This record gives sequence, structure tokens and C-alpha cells, in this order.
Amino acid sequence: MPVQPIEAIAAALFAAALLHTFATRLFATLAHRHPRHAGLFHLLGEVEVVFGFWAMLLIVAMALVSGAGPAIDYAESRQYAEPLFVFVIMVVAASRPVLELVQALLRWSAARLPGRAEVTEIWLGLALVPLLGSLITEPAAMTLAALMLAPSVFRPGMPEWKKYAALGVLFVNVSIGGTLTSYAAPPVLMVAAAWNWDSAFMLREFGWKALLAVLVNASVVVVLLAPEARRLDPAGADGQRRPVPLAVSLVHLAFLAAVVATAHHPVIFLGLFLFFLGFTQAYARHQDPLVLKEALLVGFFLAGLVVLGGMQQWWLQPLVAGLAPLALFFSALGLTAITDNAALTYLGSLIPNLPADSRAMLVAGAVAGGGLTVIANAPNPAGVALLRRGFNDESIGAGGLLAGALLPTATACAAFLLL
Repeated sequence: MPVQPIEAIAAALFAAALLHTFATRLFATLAHRHPRHAGLFHLLGEVEVVFGFWAMLLIVAMALVSGAGPAIDYAESRQYAEPLFVFVIMVVAASRPVLELVQALLRWSAARLPGRAEVTEIWLGLALVPLLGSLITEPAAMTLAALMLAPSVFRPGMPEWKKYAALGVLFVNVSIGGTLTSYAAPPVLMVAAAWNWDSAFMLREFGWKALLAVLVNASVVVVLLAPEARRLDPAGADGQRRPVPLAVSLVHLAFLAAVVATAHHPVIFLGLFLFFLGFTQAYARHQDPLVLKEALLVGFFLAGLVVLGGMQQWWLQPLVAGLAPLALFFSALGLTAITDNAALTYLGSLIPNLPADSRAMLVAGAVAGGGLTVIANAPNPAGVALLRRGFNDESIGAGGLLAGALLPTATACAAFLLL
């Protein structure tokens, strides 16, 4: 079928958005050089704003080409459950009671493992927490890992290249660490029902391989981080305030579990979120400021990706449909870096009679490449929003992230292809 004008425009805007993600550090530099327009340059330098900005231009272009009605209909036809869920789960998972409880679990575990406690805690933050993503979902795991590792790894004094190495491992491990179940990783969730993949299947075909890759990745990067390692302390005031009562922590965990259980029902989890906000106000003395701004920016980013990505099916799906299994793996690996791995596997689920080995290769490539860029996996923008202040110019460069993710991505590829 011939390409429609709006499809060509959408592809061009999508390409512009991709280039913009690689240029965010340039805008941060321009903000310092031109203080008169620093506010605008800072806005354009926020990676979370990128796809929302270009999605807005797409809707304007659709209104000009096809009329306001079709543009509004398209915007309203998109499914925004994932952006809303990531927003809610980030706020709940980052709350002080949840964070301190998970930190206590890590310290308890580190005390029973060999080696320096501060190094072991970093290893657990890069290995155990991403694997917990198979239970509490990947966005929640990313939020917890980022906040717990920020004071010890992503901080001034840690060499910049080591931060990017750790960031690459974190993003890759979260992407593959959610494959032990069928509901926690967005790219798996997109195909699980259509292809009848349950958690037992995921654990047998993907999970144990991902587990080994996660452990290898975390172990390698911890060797690099060990000389500068410091004890984890996300609160920054360890021992200077009273601990959160267990009852309050359990209520927060109950909210977290309820949000995870209702992840496909925005009306329900948004209602739970409103109750959660009320509870945090009632027990404000046991809370830190909620990460509402960061979570809203991440939700905006993902919503923009939903709007822009929805117009790319015309060229993505034919590209995926005609490939042999091994070629499909490497194509998915590369395409994930410039799309979203959940969107990619969703398009694959629409291909009729896709062979079983091609299905496995598509998902394996999509999750293996989930750490290469900010847009490759839905939880990545959350990690960027929470960790960027620890990098130079408070900005995470796309090139640095790609370089840091190459080795752990290769490890994930080897695990899925050779084991």
C-alpha cells in the first residue's frame, strides 16, 4: 500500500525525536552559554520532555493535514495505561517506607555474604533488585534500584565512565530481569496472552538464562566500582531520625502490591493512588517528599512515545515479518534501541502464524537490547529522571549510556543465544 502523507510526517517526526534524545546534552551546554534563554534550553534538554514535545507536533501536523477531529480521535485512541502505571508505581515504590524496608533487606543480606558490606550492597542493588522486577514489575525495580544506588554509585567523586558502566548494567539487568514471569516485563506482557506464555514457560525458556546474565553483569561492574564504593544510604540521614513503624511500611507495601495487581486497570490503580496520597498526608512525619515531578515527567515521556510510536507500524511490522529467527533476534536488538521494546513485540504479536522459534527470538532480542537507549525499555526514563543529577551537567548522554550498555547487552545476547 502507498505511504500516506501523515505516515511519512510521523516517521520524520519520530526520527527527529530520536536525534533530539542524542542532543539533550547539547541543549544543557547551550543553557550555560546563553543564560537569557536558559529556561528554554533547559526544557529542551530534559530527555523526559523529548517525545512529549514531538508527539504534540505530530498532533498539530495531523490537525493541519487531516483536520482537528481525526487528530483528536487518534490521540484519544492510544492506550495510556502503561504511562499512567509507571507514574503511579514510581511514586509508591520511591516512598520512604518502601525504600527503607528494601534497603534493610539488602543490608541484612549483605551482612551474610562475603566481602565488604558496601560493595556487596551495590552488587545486590545491581543484581537482586532488577530480578525483583519479575515480582513487583520492572518500573518499580528500576525506581528502587536507582534511589538505592544513587548515593553510593551515581554521585560526585565517582569517575564518569564508571557511572555510565553501572548505568548500562542497571538498565540491561532491569530489562532482562523481568523475564522470570509473564507479567512484569512490558515486552513480554505484550505477547503473553496472544501466544499463551505463562510464568512457567518464561522461567523455563528465558528466566534462568536472564538470571545468569544478570549475575555476571553485576559482578563484572562491581569489580570496577569497588575502589570508590560507599555504603548505601538513600535517605542521606541514616541514624538521625526515627525508623518508619512497621505498620506504616506494611501499608505502603500493600499499596504497592495492589497497584501491581491492577496494572491493566487504570481506573482502579489511579483510585488506589489517590488513597495512597491521602495516607501519606495522614502520616507525613514518616514520609520524604514524593517523587511526583520526576514521575510526571516520565509519564509524559512514555505517553509521547505511545503517540509517536503508534504511527510507525507501517514500516516496522513488514520489516519484522520477513526475517528468519536469528536475523529477527539481531533486528529486534537493533530496532529496540530506536523504538520501545514493548511496541516492537506488540507488532510481532500481530503477525499471523509467526513460528515459535521466531517468537522466542523476537522477545529475546527485544529484552536484550532494552538497556541501549533511554527509549528502549519503559523503565529507563524513570532511571534517567532519578539518576541524572549525579552526572556532569545533571544530564545523561545517549552516547555514554550506549557505550556503558554494550558489554552487558553482549552478555545478555550470549545467554539467550548460546545457553
